Amino acid sequence: MIDRLVEAIRSTEAPICVGLDPQMGFLPEELKENAFREYGETLEGAAEAIWQFNKAIIDATYDLIPAVKPQIAMYEMYGIEGLKAFAKTVAYCQEMGLIVIGDVKRGDIGSTSAAYAAAHLGEVTVGSQTVAPFGEDICTVNPYLGSDGVQPFIKECAAHSKGIFVLVKTSNPSSGEFQDRLAADDDGQTRPLYELVGKKVDEWASDPALIGKSGYSEVGAVVGATYPQMGETLRRIMPKSYILVPGYGAQGGTGKDLVPFFDKDGLGAIVNSSRGIIAAYKKEPYAERFGSAYADAAREAVLDMKKDIAQAIGL
Repeated sequence: MIDRLVEAIRSTEAPICVGLDPQMGFLPEELKENAFREYGETLEGAAEAIWQFNKAIIDATYDLIPAVKPQIAMYEMYGIEGLKAFAKTVAYCQEMGLIVIGDVKRGDIGSTSAAYAAAHLGEVTVGSQTVAPFGEDICTVNPYLGSDGVQPFIKECAAHSKGIFVLVKTSNPSSGEFQDRLAADDDGQTRPLYELVGKKVDEWASDPALIGKSGYSEVGAVVGATYPQMGETLRRIMPKSYILVPGYGAQGGTGKDLVPFFDKDGLGAIVNSSRGIIAAYKKEPYAERFGSAYADAAREAVLDMKKDIAQAIGL
């Protein structure tokens, strides 16, 4: 999967991932009203509105980008109907040729972790049939429980040519409460916890069976754009891992902040923007130009993001 991602980034010249994290406040009133007219003000109506919103965003941007990242929580909050919209979104994005990064942040142990891995990257047996439940191409994984929580996902990566992004240094302001704490490594040296996690990710990523022709591994990392200096350190620690970079735009990350995450060839990282793209029509400079045409505004926001990153990293 990593080779597919690298090739898609090269062909689009856009190391960009659109975060499909719909919230009802992002959706135009007319779109919600149409869904509620058909399904009522119900969970099914909310899910239909989200699906229609997503579909329009995808249709407007799929030719510009290599990947999307739906955040499952934004769908789970609408129960079973929301999860149906999530599954429908995943399938449609793949039909349109996009790589889907399921932002699920799963992490547990034993059979529970294996079940999560099967749900999002693998397959389950139902009678005589084998079925992929959600079928994302890549998913995010929380490593807090250690190797027991990550290895089932790595197993599915190897079996099905899938990928993972392991949380290493997240973009939120309070991430340092734990991630920046000092801890001793195997050599007795004291380092921030995120560096120790990065070293473990590099260990997992170094399995030759997981490294593609591109030289990158199916095991990648999540490092927030809001911490560029830490990103520079982690880029060195994890040379084989692609880095998924959240925090661009709405969370404060800019193009110049992204430079440390990339390798000299302009590869090595893919940058996510969620509400900065899907809700672009609600803020300037897009609001005045596009009005309620949210999909057109999203396309323009992608083009602007592509230009900002290209200028920053010298593409």
